[in-house]
Amino acid sequence: MTHVEDELTSQPECWTRAAAEAPRHAEVLPAPGERVAIVGCGTSYFMAQAAAALRESAGQGETDAFAASEFPRGRSYDRVLALTRSGTTTEVLDLLQELSGNTRTTALTADPHTPVMRAADDVVVLDFADERSVVQTRFATTALTLLRAHLGLHTDAVVDDARAALSRPLPERLVDCTQFTFLGRGWTVGLANEAGLKMREAALAWTESYPAMEYRHGPISVTTHGTATWMFGEAPEGLAEQVRETGALWIAGDLDPLAELVRAQRLAVAVAAARDLDPDRPRHLTRSVILAP
Repeated sequence: MTHVEDELTSQPECWTRAAAEAPRHAEVLPAPGERVAIVGCGTSYFMAQAAAALRESAGQGETDAFAASEFPRGRSYDRVLALTRSGTTTEVLDLLQELSGNTRTTALTADPHTPVMRAADDVVVLDFADERSVVQTRFATTALTLLRAHLGLHTDAVVDDARAALSRPLPERLVDCTQFTFLGRGWTVGLANEAGLKMREAALAWTESYPAMEYRHGPISVTTHGTATWMFGEAPEGLAEQVRETGALWIAGDLDPLAELVRAQRLAVAVAAARDLDPDRPRHLTRSVILAP
């Protein structure tokens, strides 16, 4: 078993623990009414997208998500929340240093022995969800689970769905597809983006992701036999039928969207195996991006 396989199968237990620990971190996580930006790089950026949409739709306050390198310096926030598994990513550390003394910052990380512990005002450490694989799975979803629990949006049913996502066979013919498109709405757009990234990282697959309503505005033109189109959450009316008319394989997400992401992680590993690739060693990638000064 690869590291990524071992780590992705541990997610139900990690989510249960994160949800239980959320109350004791409440004072350093965004409070209702705060104007918040959530930042990250790669997978963490896509989790930031999901968390920001969840928080704002829950009426907790205006919430934006940015890649750390694209943070708008001219905007004012009550708190910036940084997601960084490694605690060493250059863009995140540079931003936290720049904000120091002006904006309250909280970092959510997996490693308590890294520079982010000093760079942020407050830190939440999820070391039980740390990973050996370059490809992120359980840390990302555990961080998002912590934030969902903080918003009162996590339930035991989510963990049950994660277990189902690990035990159910993948849909027939899915691994044999040559192109994969992931769709989302609201907070699940970030999850769709992350599913696409997993497929590119682990399986070198031709993968795209879009807001579901935007899919009709051009991208559906490349959909054909050999395409799998996977919906995270409820699909817009008529979209499934329109996709099927192209000859593509339509995958309806009937589990909690975060559990659907676990299924997509499994797909990435399965496609990597079918292509004789090692998902623990994705091409040209390292566990953390540290830029030379």
